[in-house]
Amino acid sequence: MRIVVVGDTLLDVDVAGTSDRLSPDAPVPVVDVTTDDRRAGGAGLVATMLVRDGHDVTLVTVLGDDSRAQELRDLLPDVTVVAGPSGAPTPVKTRVRVVDHALIRIDEGCATPPVPEATDAMTAALDDADAIVVADYGRGVAAAPALREALARVAEHTPVVWDPHPKGAAPVPGITVATPNAAEARRFTDVEGHGVPVATVPFATVAAAALVEQWGVGAVAVTLGDRGALLADDRSDSRFVPAPSVTAGDPCGAGDRLAAGVAVALAGGADVPDAVAAGVVAASEYLAAGGVTALFADDGPAPLRVPGADRDALRTVHEVRSAGGTVVATGGCFDLLHAGHARTLSAARALGDCLVVCLNSDTSVRALKGPDRPIMTQDDRVELLLALDCVDAVVVFDEHTPDEALRRFRPDVWAKGGDYTASELPEAATLAEWGGRVVTVPFHPGRSTTRLAAALEHVG
Repeated sequence: MRIVVVGDTLLDVDVAGTSDRLSPDAPVPVVDVTTDDRRAGGAGLVATMLVRDGHDVTLVTVLGDDSRAQELRDLLPDVTVVAGPSGAPTPVKTRVRVVDHALIRIDEGCATPPVPEATDAMTAALDDADAIVVADYGRGVAAAPALREALARVAEHTPVVWDPHPKGAAPVPGITVATPNAAEARRFTDVEGHGVPVATVPFATVAAAALVEQWGVGAVAVTLGDRGALLADDRSDSRFVPAPSVTAGDPCGAGDRLAAGVAVALAGGADVPDAVAAGVVAASEYLAAGGVTALFADDGPAPLRVPGADRDALRTVHEVRSAGGTVVATGGCFDLLHAGHARTLSAARALGDCLVVCLNSDTSVRALKGPDRPIMTQDDRVELLLALDCVDAVVVFDEHTPDEALRRFRPDVWAKGGDYTASELPEAATLAEWGGRVVTVPFHPGRSTTRLAAALEHVG
């Protein structure tokens, strides 16, 4: 797809190193630098994300007349850069980190410059795009009158996603969706003045609806960090879009990733709610993969660490064991969760400090239950299991029995509900290989997936 990114471009520098002593001149840490990484920031980071996703990307921006502006061009070799003069030095933001901890950020040339003049080439670059992302970083590009007029014209037939900035301009009327975070929504509204706390769903609900009317845009999605986003549209509809439950990393660039994901989804024909959901997932994936550091790794970003994947179970097991805890596992098809399942799982979790569920894959269920099963796909079954507080991780296996899956993480306890003894369970021999124990938990008769499925079929 051809995606046009409009906005302010900065030079981002990440300096990382180690520190084990204080300076003799003052009580400040001495950093021994190990890496000095440079990349295009602001709208340049959005363009980089999109081009690495395989899209045809044009960056509409302004650049200074200095060596760092040329460095920015060199950092964007696969992006078509259409730049007017900024009339100001290239802004540079340097973050100094020691291991995983931010120590200081140094800004150079970051004073707010005058609003630049947009060239004819800049406005013409908006034509024939599949989608446009406005990445406003408060340095005037999104405030340029000629660009705003062109964006309003193009928005009549092209999806436009506007990521605002507290010091930037309001979105032009008629755009498809704006994606402010809670702080930006607070900056543009007086919702907090009515006693609604910021960064909560009630705040976001009120702020998003207010901004839709105030800005005259199709929709506003107020992002709430790792919780997701609250979407309101010009039909007075609002909905919460939750984020996947993943371990978040460095948040730098997460808002850019979300806006880029929304734009790509809109360009592909998605409606606004589905596009915002896609953007939330993209941002969560970006954070879980390691954030901006992983984005610029030689082998590309790591895939989304979907909860329930083997490595998440292994990480959970490792953390519990490192703390001296007990790892419990159980297994089954769990096709149509019912009260019996919930009681069995809760009892199993009470046996230790984490519960890993070994789940029969769709292939395994068909082999065991017949061609009409499972009723729910394995992805849905994983999601439902992980929604239970008593389940810490899920491992999906294709075989008839979970023995190979169990050997990968070697639980201390294998728990199973049933009206039989522990020695009768086929997993007992496998657990014995590493000294694990098999325990049965209370069985609740009268509750059966097969019986439930038959009853539903009869009702249908």
